[in-house]
Amino acid sequence: MPRPIEALVHLDAIAQNFAAVRERARGRKIWAVVKANAYGHGLERVLRALDAADGLALLDLAEAARARAAGWRKPIVLLEGVFQPADLDEVVRLRLTVTVHEPRQLEWLAHARPASPIDVYLKANTGMNRLGFAGEAGQRALQALQALPQVRVAAVAMHFANADAPADYTGAARAEQQWQRFTQTFSDWRGERSVSNSAALFLRDDIKDHWVRPGIALYGGTPVTGTPACAFGLRAAMTLRSRLIAAQSVAVGQGVGYGSRWVARRPTRVGIVACGYADGYPRHAPDGTPVLVAGRRVPIAGRVSMDMLTVDLTEAPHAEVGSPVELWGARLPIDSVAEASGTVGYELMCALAPRVPVRVLDATDKEEGDAHG
Repeated sequence: MPRPIEALVHLDAIAQNFAAVRERARGRKIWAVVKANAYGHGLERVLRALDAADGLALLDLAEAARARAAGWRKPIVLLEGVFQPADLDEVVRLRLTVTVHEPRQLEWLAHARPASPIDVYLKANTGMNRLGFAGEAGQRALQALQALPQVRVAAVAMHFANADAPADYTGAARAEQQWQRFTQTFSDWRGERSVSNSAALFLRDDIKDHWVRPGIALYGGTPVTGTPACAFGLRAAMTLRSRLIAAQSVAVGQGVGYGSRWVARRPTRVGIVACGYADGYPRHAPDGTPVLVAGRRVPIAGRVSMDMLTVDLTEAPHAEVGSPVELWGARLPIDSVAEASGTVGYELMCALAPRVPVRVLDATDKEEGDAHG
């Protein structure tokens, strides 16, 4: 019998989340962000649930080649562009759109002689201070690209640093400043723009762009810290589940796990779950991080080990060896686990380890998928 841990990828949830995004986009075109192996869900797995997207946004040529090999024929944009001049040949072969965010990429395009024109997204740095041309440098870069016959500027773009900030938080003002810088930089541009990530898509009605770039929302994570994903009509697309493989009675004063971080204050029954940091669960998850055991929410007790973690079964006295466990999913939001662990749902999704078996479910498999827990 295999170890009782598995991840479920719910294609019906991804399709539902995409529908929520489409409604919110109000006619704008959608780049479905599938970088990092579709946020850990598996690029090839999710494509059929995203077939209504207008394009895919990802990072590197290998991912783009995988998408094309899987049958994707619509546009693909490389969010970080190319990393060496030779990559441009593959860009043409795979029919990709490339982001240009720094001077070397401009030079490579200027010297390229592609068999067909290359579509380009020009990225502005409006305050994120990672990638892009700031201020007047953005205007000069646009002019330089427009002068190249081998290039077609498809759109100008930027990325928000604080789009998920509440209206009464200083981050909201910074997001507004970024938007104003962007519109000022490209005040004479009459072509398409791509600005909105998941947070901006759901929080800001004032953004007038043509292509939106939802990522986390497609997979059922919240686009806004502190607000549950269900408030936006989003469902968890990944369930990480396992079972109890042992139980122990711990006397007052006894510790649990490496370092005896958790010490029993009363006689306590603890359960051992077949899931650890080698499966992608956060090792730094503190005592109290929620886990769903036999339908009840119980807290982690003790340090997460490589292959297992321990929970306090006080609130689930009926649980026994073999009882189902949900580490995150439909009934235990991944964002709740992430918040308790001092991280974000993105990291947990992307950290799913290769050794965890993955099963893909669609709407007809939903009942089977829920039967475990």
